[in-house]
Amino acid sequence: QVQLVESGGGLVQPGGSLRLSCGASGSIFSINDMGWYRQDPGKERELVARTTSGGRKTYGDSVKGRFTISSDNAKNTMYLQMNSLKPEDTAVYYCNMWIRQSYTDNARNFWGKGTLVTVSS
Repeated sequence: QVQLVESGGGLVQPGGSLRLSCGASGSIFSINDMGWYRQDPGKERELVARTTSGGRKTYGDSVKGRFTISSDNAKNTMYLQMNSLKPEDTAVYYCNMWIRQSYTDNARNFWGKGTLVTVSS
């Protein structure tokens, strides 16, 4: 089985920075697309940032210019550098990866359990 574990969340003041990490472990042949999503209570889960295996990156409109997604494929790890944080960035951030577990398998969708980011003074 595959597990995704996020880390790096916490409390930060407006204007501050945080770096989230997501590590994948288990039976992994290859990782295709990776992404970060977030969800505030009472709202739908929304895209924060995604990156393809080819390196094409997509960002949600509200985080463009402030957040940067990156990955270390050798470590099966993805990062989200968040700068100039705003109170409206407060949410649970979820890691998402499409992972092939063997050469013959199609990629399957996996989610982490989430890490809470709180932006408040």
